[in-house]
Parts: sequence; C-alpha cells; structure tokens
Amino acid sequence: MDRLSLVGAPARIGLSSVGVGIHLVGGGWPPEDDGAVYREFLSEAAELALREGRLEGPRVVIVLVRDGDAPEKYAELRAALDLITEFEPVPVLLAEGRLVDPRVLVGSHGILVWGGLTPAYRDSLAPAFDEIRRQVSAGVPYLGFSAGAAIASEQALLGGWKIGEVEVSPQEASEDLDEITLGEGIGLIDLAVDVHAAQWGTLSRLIAATEAGLTDSGVAIDEHTALIVGDGPLRVVGRGSVWTVTLVDGAVRVATMGELSDDPELDV
Repeated sequence: MDRLSLVGAPARIGLSSVGVGIHLVGGGWPPEDDGAVYREFLSEAAELALREGRLEGPRVVIVLVRDGDAPEKYAELRAALDLITEFEPVPVLLAEGRLVDPRVLVGSHGILVWGGLTPAYRDSLAPAFDEIRRQVSAGVPYLGFSAGAAIASEQALLGGWKIGEVEVSPQEASEDLDEITLGEGIGLIDLAVDVHAAQWGTLSRLIAATEAGLTDSGVAIDEHTALIVGDGPLRVVGRGSVWTVTLVDGAVRVATMGELSDDPELDV
C-alpha cells in the first residue's frame, strides 16, 4: 500500500490507503458551494470511464442507508450532482438493517456512500467491504459523505458521547450509542475519521478516543469540506478545515489544515 503522511512537529501521522482517489467529506447538506467536495471525485470517475472507452459518462454507484427517506434524499443528491456533470447513477437505496449485494458495485467507475446513521451504514455495507477495497485498489474513486467517510477507516469511529460516565461530546451527535464505539470499517485508510467536526462538536470525541487509547490518531472533518487521499500529498477542498489528532509522548496534539497548496508535504 502507498504511504501518505501528514507531517507534524514533532508528530507524524501516517495514513495508508488502498489505491487512490479516496474523498472523505465531513457532511453538510444542502450544498452551499459549487460542488467543490464532489467535483474531483466525479472527474476521476469520468477519466476512468474514458480510459475504458465509455463515452456516455461514468457509472457511479450511490449508496444510501436511510430509515424511510432514502428515495427523497437520493433525489436531492442526484439533483445536486447533475449540476456538476453528466453521469449514469446506479442508486442503491437500503432501509436500515438491509444488507447490500456486493455485485451492484461491479463495473462501477465511482462509489459514493452517503450519510445517515453511521452504525447502520457499517452494518449494511459489511458484505461489500472486500469488493469496495478491491475496486478502490483497481483505481475506482470512493467518496464517503458523513457516515460514508467515517466507515472508510480500518477501525471506524461509529459514535457515542461518553467514556465511562464522562461526557466527552454532545449527545445529539451520538449516533444512538452511549459509549464511544469503534468497529470494523471498510479499511480504505488506517486512521479514525470523525465528521461534522466544528458544527456538531465531534472533535472532542476524537480527542477523547485518542487520549483513552481507543485509536492512535485520526482526523475530524468539518462540513462542506473534503480530505482527498490520492497518490500525491493529502489535500483539503471546501469551506472548512480538517482537524488532525495525534497522541505524542502521552499528550494529545490537535492541529488544523484548510484548503491546501501544492506543497509536497503538509505541516500541521
């Protein structure tokens, strides 16, 4: 696997990924920009389709796991993406508790996993984890939005708002879990991801999880913001920041990065 790093002082956060083109969006709906957090993902999907000789636009699988409102949310998302480019959507709309059929991913030029209840997304997509890793390793871009970003990790931060009896983040962002909980994720990257960082106050959850030894390091992503993991330096696009959290010599270090230049390394 490629090794990509965030360079700190003195800490270094290592981030390994399978393949390239992993776009992690911290949430934020409706869009309040020109589609900045989706544009590069759709461009990568289109380039892959062209390399395969496909002229009618990329085939993008869009996965929503929602409790009753998946068709409405899919229609909203589709309308927003249609403003950016032409593509062939393949909607995979699942009620919470239903399992995805991994075969729907075959032949895709992009995989977009949207938002909702993070544990429900993890459970529904678990049968497709191997296929998603295989596709991304083969060059198919992945975009995770909110829950879709959180479950991209090897060990996904699924939710919670307490450690023991100590409250560490707002209960409203708990994902219906009390204790901070990590579980198996897709495995596209090797550090924890939290989302809605500035807007929901979830940065404190990632800090507490790191301090407690539940994870070695992680990133918390603001809404309307994407962290892009490719075969070059890590980049941030959108309106907000990505917050990096590391444990160094027993102390938790927190730093931010915003939209980046083309520097070969990122100082945080």
